[in-house]
Amino acid sequence: MSFVGLYMRLLSEADGFQILFYRSLSLSFMVGLVCCLRRRVAPLTFLKSIDRTDFFIGLVISLAFACYVFAMLYTTVASTLLILSATPFMAATIGWLWINERPKAITWVAMAFASAGIYFMVKSGHQLGNNVGNVLALLSGFWFALMLVMARRSGKDDILGGTFIGGVICIIIGASMAFLVGTGLKVLTLDLFIILVMGAFGIGIGIAFVTWGASHVPAAEVSILVLIESVLGPIWPWLLLGETMTLSEIFGGALVLASVFVFALFSTQAKPSSLQH
Repeated sequence: MSFVGLYMRLLSEADGFQILFYRSLSLSFMVGLVCCLRRRVAPLTFLKSIDRTDFFIGLVISLAFACYVFAMLYTTVASTLLILSATPFMAATIGWLWINERPKAITWVAMAFASAGIYFMVKSGHQLGNNVGNVLALLSGFWFALMLVMARRSGKDDILGGTFIGGVICIIIGASMAFLVGTGLKVLTLDLFIILVMGAFGIGIGIAFVTWGASHVPAAEVSILVLIESVLGPIWPWLLLGETMTLSEIFGGALVLASVFVFALFSTQAKPSSLQH
């Protein structure tokens, strides 16, 4: 999943809605395939198993996916991923307000440091003219956090059905908006290949494997392991394409990552697998 930012930067001409459409095509296919293999069911049986909860989770995750794509286009890969790494704290706050899960004291301390880190990153983004991208990254984090709380509230073993529906909704959004804004769905062959690979392997199989593996790993370890994406994500564009980070972004990102690490390390409350990723 850490290569998504690099995939985005390798694209030549494709715009946000074209990316959203083709990425969601391969994402939905891969998530559906993994879900059928995991549950040992036929595709038609999988489709019939999708219920109202999956639809609402899918609706929310489609907003997260859409904001994520455009955040990558309007700000740096580092800012997008490091702001998104604060999602566990947003989920903790939503969970407290909605399903009355009171966060532990360490959560508030970690959130304070993470908020400071986000401030430094947004401040840097303002100076560079990346306000829109940073706001979209925050919105994407919010929708992901809401989806996590919905998944926990649902009690489902996994949210692959909802993720699949999210991809399908993004296909509809991407295609509709691509024609409304006049760009259509015609893209360069190389761009198409990169986008399909990104959807299938960068996001699709990545999020499916995290959801699958989370049921076998303690929650705190999952929270730490998925930080690999936020740490490595900005490194690939920097090493291969020269996309650098400002000192303010580095400092803010370090605060966010350290906060999530401490939060995960001291978290002892058991969480269901559907929430852990």
